[in-house]
Amino acid sequence: MTSWPISNPASAPRKVPDPRRLSNVGGWREGDPPAWRQFIDVGSVALEFGGSLPNVKVAYETLGTPRYEHGEIVNAVLVLHALTGDAHISGDPAPGQPTAGWWRALIGPGRAVDTDRWFVVSSNVLGGCQGTTGPSSLAPDGHAWGSRFPEITIRDQVAVEVRLADRLGVRKWASVLGGSMGGMRALEWLVGQPDRVASGFILATGAAASADQIGTQTTQIAAITGDPEWHGGDYYDAGDGPITGLGLARRIAHLTYRTGEELEQRFGRQRQDDRAEVFAVQSYLDHHASKLARRFDAGSYVTLTQAMNTHDVGRGRGGVRSALESIRCPVIVAGIESDRLYPLAQQAEIADATPGCAALDVIISPYGHDAFLIEAEAVGGLLGKLL
Repeated sequence: MTSWPISNPASAPRKVPDPRRLSNVGGWREGDPPAWRQFIDVGSVALEFGGSLPNVKVAYETLGTPRYEHGEIVNAVLVLHALTGDAHISGDPAPGQPTAGWWRALIGPGRAVDTDRWFVVSSNVLGGCQGTTGPSSLAPDGHAWGSRFPEITIRDQVAVEVRLADRLGVRKWASVLGGSMGGMRALEWLVGQPDRVASGFILATGAAASADQIGTQTTQIAAITGDPEWHGGDYYDAGDGPITGLGLARRIAHLTYRTGEELEQRFGRQRQDDRAEVFAVQSYLDHHASKLARRFDAGSYVTLTQAMNTHDVGRGRGGVRSALESIRCPVIVAGIESDRLYPLAQQAEIADATPGCAALDVIISPYGHDAFLIEAEAVGGLLGKLL
């Protein structure tokens, strides 16, 4: 039996930044060595549900070398991260970056997304906490946005990515790739920016949030906002912040990311070795909760989760099917057989309505939704077909 460390997110080291010293949480401080991280200011961004955000900054990473034909980059690929991911898609941890690249098995020289061939771009999403403008960023008055950060949508995030492409000189992506929340944005690119995408890879996501997804995700939000340390979202100068609530949200989420069968096989009813009153699966969830609380901002978690709740590619476009039928470029749509968060029926809906998709590809895995990060061979094979 694997013995997971017992951890209590409430006792984790203070993570919340002093906004006078940090522009975003997650460990990165202004003035740190830039490592792979680059920044672009994309100006003021009008938001789908009203209002705007001034002075939006985007943190991004590039791998490979752009290739030009007739003055335009022709080999650019955009890779889009999921809820608690970031722009670091390949390589080891680095200064200010506590995690290794989340798709490192798939992106790099000679890999499925071959950086000897492709110019790969990945950015931290709007609302995030790894350098791109989010709730913990400084507002124009010099204080963290906190509760004043406006509601944003998946389309707003893509609007910022469009600005990034403009700044980088990418008129048209050779492909846009994403899984989970990244898949939502990839789908928005295909529908909303058809002239700027030549192909797409949509993995483990849906065309619109379901009642089940909204239910589990609003419960996670309630866990955070119900923490006394939430302070209405203005906790950045008020102590440790809602670490306990964030840990609880992560526990709930992690149960949707994996499968009951896998948890039963790994843990069953076994107890933790050094604390007989604690179940092994409980310790496993504690471990993941503590890890996230040390590297992620609760305000970003709430903001991004709410954006996923409002995801609907058919909004204002005549419905989901009408929006999907507008896609004309080649698209691979893939789902995971055991995914209980984004079940196969949701990917089947996308594949069936998308003219450029030949058929739904199914990945067989015991790992549920997390298979989009774990099953490198299967995902890499599909990427190879596309690229």
